[in-house]
Amino acid sequence: ELLNVRQETLARYGAVSEETAREMVIGAVHNSRARIGVAITGIAGPDGGTAEKPVGTVCLGWLLPGAEVETRRMRFAGDRRAVRARACACALQGLLAGLERGAG
Repeated sequence: ELLNVRQETLARYGAVSEETAREMVIGAVHNSRARIGVAITGIAGPDGGTAEKPVGTVCLGWLLPGAEVETRRMRFAGDRRAVRARACACALQGLLAGLERGAG
């Protein structure tokens, strides 16, 4: 709710989707004093996966000043702790890559 993710987006694409990650990161930046944003939504397990979105599915979003929102869907192996750690590492790597490209 604080991120302004639309109910229509959740109903159509689900909480774990690039569309939801996009709205999350836009909402985070627009509803704060932040200039950059990172969003992560996923299924870290051990339960909650489906055939379409198995455990380890993670969607990430990045927003930097002067750049378009970027999103990516990834799948990480391992237990809950490993999936969460890999998702965080990927989010930070994406942020650094955006900064290196000159956004921000």
